[in-house]
Amino acid sequence: MTTIPTTTLPDGSSMPVFGLGTWGMGERRAEAEAEVVALRAGLDLGIGLIDTAEMYGSGGAERVVGQAIAGRRDEAYLVSKVLPSNAGHRQTIRACEESLKRLGTDRLDLYLLHWRSSTPLEETIAAFEQLQQAGKILRWGVSNFDVDDIEEVEAISANCQANQVLYNLTRRGIEYDLIGHCRAQSMPIMAYSPIEQGALTESRVLEVVARNHPRATPAQIALAFVLGKPGIVAIPKSSRPERIRENLGALAIRLSDDDRASLDAAFPPPRRKQSLEMI
Repeated sequence: MTTIPTTTLPDGSSMPVFGLGTWGMGERRAEAEAEVVALRAGLDLGIGLIDTAEMYGSGGAERVVGQAIAGRRDEAYLVSKVLPSNAGHRQTIRACEESLKRLGTDRLDLYLLHWRSSTPLEETIAAFEQLQQAGKILRWGVSNFDVDDIEEVEAISANCQANQVLYNLTRRGIEYDLIGHCRAQSMPIMAYSPIEQGALTESRVLEVVARNHPRATPAQIALAFVLGKPGIVAIPKSSRPERIRENLGALAIRLSDDDRASLDAAFPPPRRKQSLEMI
């Protein structure tokens, strides 16, 4: 079993820097058993952080996660998200309770607003804090929030603990300002699609860099790039235990200055403010 490094949240608690994504799970009944097996294999490897959302598979991913953690809840750091269509005070509380039922647990370690809607942030944050007081969530945060959005949240409450956004070698816009802003608040960024939904496994540049590291793969190099930055959490998704084990190996890779120069040349960092990307 691997000991996963952690990063510190604003409330002083710790979050693993490597976890399992579930976007795409729970959509087909025929694949549910294999998905449960994969998540349990991750737990066996010491990967406790599991990220899901009520949107994924219309609740199906949460059900898969619930099966995977049955009898093993204390091994898991559970993250789920409320849809913007369920934002607001009463709706968020109801959505959280439904997520808890699907997950088969009495609490979430972290609950996120999936992205912004026209509903005032004050209403959703009030629901988050009520859920936290009730012990149904231990902490809350946001997803797909840019700097100006985060600043609005911070003006309402000092209790936002994380921001989950799209980040990988091909999507580096957040390096211009969002990473620095969140880092100043000790607020981790959870990087979803850190391998660009598998596309970076075909990169010739990453293949070349991987040759500098014994038995490394392009996927591991892509993850090592993300994981090499302080306060960044990577949550790649895979339904195959062997791929989960491979991804976990990225934690042992330390990119050299030459490696990073090669990556910067192929995937240039931003030189100006960019709109926050989402997929």
